[in-house]
Amino acid sequence: MDWIPTFEAKRRRYEDGIRRLDAGDERALVRLGNVAYAAGLALLMAGDAGAGEWLRRAAVRWRESWDAGAPRDAWGRPVGALKASLLARDDPALDELARWTLELGAPTAESPIGRYAAALALLVLGRFPEARHVAESLRERDDFPRDVADALATIAARDVVGYLEAVESVVTSFETRADFLEDVQVADTALAIAELARRRGMEQPLPPSAVLPR
Repeated sequence: MDWIPTFEAKRRRYEDGIRRLDAGDERALVRLGNVAYAAGLALLMAGDAGAGEWLRRAAVRWRESWDAGAPRDAWGRPVGALKASLLARDDPALDELARWTLELGAPTAESPIGRYAAALALLVLGRFPEARHVAESLRERDDFPRDVADALATIAARDVVGYLEAVESVVTSFETRADFLEDVQVADTALAIAELARRRGMEQPLPPSAVLPR
């Protein structure tokens, strides 16, 4: 697949959104973050070095949307910002975003997405026993993907075999799903998890898939 036309379409939408943006419009900022992230994923799939710029842009927009007055349970925004920064390998932003996410109270959130944000943040900061505890709490829920929780828990535990089984299941789930952010068919969660594993010293190749970069 040629991903450049997809990127160009998202770039035009983003630029149009910036022109129309009213300061403090948190929903518009979320949409801009979504489109920037989709543009970054398209470039990532194309093997283009410009992906990082768009992924960083997405993280900034999502953080701004929270600060502009997002509901306090809009945990998808910290999750998105952390995932985008992981894929961009933006270590300074990751450290700051992880600390911010924990300050928001993610580890004790009732929402599974809040707990997910906490697990990502704790893994980024190398607080592995705490990350494992939070990930284990996600494993017990029926309203959160078990394979994602397994992947986070096994990274925290440095269980390479368990991690490989879990992340392959995550990839498979993306291969069989119908809904993708901005219709960009990329297994971004698997890529972010793989980046966390790399940071943990557990780097392993992901299985070949149409929803992953070659």
